[in-house]
Amino acid sequence: MKTVLAIALALTAAPLAAASLVPAPKADVPAAAGLQTAILAGGCFWGTEAVFEHVKGVRNVVSGYAGGSAADATYAKVSTERTGHAEVIRIVYDPRQVSYGTLLRIYFSAAHDPTQVNRQGPDTGPSYRSAIFPQNAAQRRTAQAYIAQLGAAKTFARPIATKIETGGFYPAEAHHQDFMRRNPGHPYIVAHDVPKVAALKRMFPALYR
Repeated sequence: MKTVLAIALALTAAPLAAASLVPAPKADVPAAAGLQTAILAGGCFWGTEAVFEHVKGVRNVVSGYAGGSAADATYAKVSTERTGHAEVIRIVYDPRQVSYGTLLRIYFSAAHDPTQVNRQGPDTGPSYRSAIFPQNAAQRRTAQAYIAQLGAAKTFARPIATKIETGGFYPAEAHHQDFMRRNPGHPYIVAHDVPKVAALKRMFPALYR
């Protein structure tokens, strides 16, 4: 996604179908005292990070890797597509302001295309897969129920590819953090991630900041 070839592909690839607001989850994680953590994979972490940084109630978003070992948690190794890692974001949020289910609704509506298998847009390979890494049993139940709900309702024209996975979180290199904020004119950002933030603002105006 950061190579010259990837940038060229990003600018020439056919655009994805317009994002659309999906139904709210019927079940959610009960609000608890204190900050909570969510870990989501939805393609290049530049864009997913940018989306959730604009959500009210989100205190911090960090790009990183999950699904593999600590020894393999570097961009150079993950890019080989042999480590088992996915590019993910770690979201620290206040559940009194935004629920886990609402974060998942944003994830499925605006942050990525959950029907793509091992890719997002021009980025291909298992590290760009759609996956949720629940941090507790309540998150796991909510994520599983929501995927089943959206699937049963045939919300998407194609099957949902999102998997429920386990694995520790490892922060990405410093130059990947806050990438869109620091590089708003980057060709990849303009082509693929600015539209995601715009979709968030359009679909969730009360939550956008």
